[in-house]
Amino acid sequence: MAAAPKPIAVLGSTGSIGGSTLKVVAQFPERFTVKVLTAGRNIDLLAEQIERFAPEVAVVLDRASRDALHARLGAGSPTELLWGEAGYETAARHPDVETVVTGIVGAAGLMPTLAAIDAGKDIALANKETLVMAGDIVMARARASGSAILPVDSEHSAIFQSIGRHPHTEVKRLYLTASGGPFRRKPKHEFASITPREALDHPNWDMGRKITIDSATLMNKGLEFIEARFLFDFPAEAIEVVVHPQSIVHSMVAFVDGSIIAQLGVPDMQGPIAYALSYPERLPLDLPLPDFVDIARLTFEAPDLDRFPCLRLALAACAGGGTLPAVLNAANEVAVYAFLDGKIDFGGIHATIDDALQRHDHVVRPTLDDIRAADRRARQTAAEFASRRGAG
Repeated sequence: MAAAPKPIAVLGSTGSIGGSTLKVVAQFPERFTVKVLTAGRNIDLLAEQIERFAPEVAVVLDRASRDALHARLGAGSPTELLWGEAGYETAARHPDVETVVTGIVGAAGLMPTLAAIDAGKDIALANKETLVMAGDIVMARARASGSAILPVDSEHSAIFQSIGRHPHTEVKRLYLTASGGPFRRKPKHEFASITPREALDHPNWDMGRKITIDSATLMNKGLEFIEARFLFDFPAEAIEVVVHPQSIVHSMVAFVDGSIIAQLGVPDMQGPIAYALSYPERLPLDLPLPDFVDIARLTFEAPDLDRFPCLRLALAACAGGGTLPAVLNAANEVAVYAFLDGKIDFGGIHATIDDALQRHDHVVRPTLDDIRAADRRARQTAAEFASRRGAG
């Protein structure tokens, strides 16, 4: 007798990760059923997803969006519509859901992810900010509830697959690969003239706007570094970032006997998403294999922390711990959107984050309330700095 489809929730269904998740679900309707969809204000796309996947619950950012979605779906829709932070957390705890895909971008994903963890749900984690902001707290609560956290970021999925069942004592080093983004070879003196359109033109990956800018500054790799620190419980000294422009090797694990195991594949998020949803099984995805003859060579280089100082700030925040990673993340979110809105230049992203970190009153062993307060203060500080820089 075939097993019943696994019930899942997709938080951030209208984003890049959410869209890729629903592609996987559509390929395997006998394996997965969607109980919950959440989005922000993209009502048109969410309505299409609701009509296709018929979730029991859907959540949007605010009451106005909920009302607009209700009007779009019509009174006969069986999907319950919720809104706001309470709605997201309620949806994350849905009693029939087994696995929650956390595809919400930014700090907004923290509380719904914690709600799902406390309810004992397995987490397909794409929201790296959850661990960046509150890694110790999140992992402790996952252990207490028995919630499995399965990585969706391609780099962390690669490490997870490469480690396999090997104990920590056999692992010597984790290598996080980075594409280097669109400006890997661009001279530093030309960075001031970089436009949002140029920064959004990623050479390998199709991602959302915010993550694509993070990739251009290498902040994305800094956030992933902090995520790996907590997810795999390795010290920062055992983690290394290497630039790999081809984005075929998604990350590597070095073992104490000198062996290195790497996970390779074409750059497509359906692979790590499907593995997180079906673990420990693998699903037959219709994805091409890398053409190694055509690729010809795989190259690696050290990241340039002078040209990409956002990565340097992230490494320092990881070393400092406490509330520093939350401040780093909050200021980065503000700075990225200020850049996308044309309020600051490309270099202003790093400057805004650095200013917020310098002004922050560091809490070494924070509570969740401390972390959320640090996040709020950092956003205000960063917005004020970005405004002054833009006005200047």
